Amino acid sequence: MKILYTTEATASGGRTGRITSSDGNLDLGLALPKELGGAGGPGTNPEQLFAAGYAACFENSCHLIARRLRLSVAGSSVMGRVHLGSLDDNKYDLRLQVELHIRFPELSRAEAEGLVERAYKLCPFSNATRGNIDVTLIIEEPAQDAGAL
Repeated sequence: MKILYTTEATASGGRTGRITSSDGNLDLGLALPKELGGAGGPGTNPEQLFAAGYAACFENSCHLIARRLRLSVAGSSVMGRVHLGSLDDNKYDLRLQVELHIRFPELSRAEAEGLVERAYKLCPFSNATRGNIDVTLIIEEPAQDAGAL
């Protein structure tokens, strides 16, 4: 693999600690959500960070493909939703599931579907997770119906 970019982040204190990047641009406190037995409160968590990173990476892949296809993705957005769960009530067998909710206000449904399919093949997060976790791609309205154009 030809390395194009490398970054580093350090976590200390587990889910109630802190994360920092080597360049100082990321410096966040972590909080264990109430749903996982924590106090909640201010701070982020690994699932939020994964949702944000995957959403940003996937939308960028959409932009790259759209530029090649000369499609407008003005006003587009991708919302990542990460689910953390366990199999068979085994609290030590934790798994992730991801939903990406994708919005392209200026594209037809067919254009949006084609773009999402290609972006899923390009996105580094998709390539890293393919076959490892369930990822559901959901094209949200208002992708236009082909008949409405």
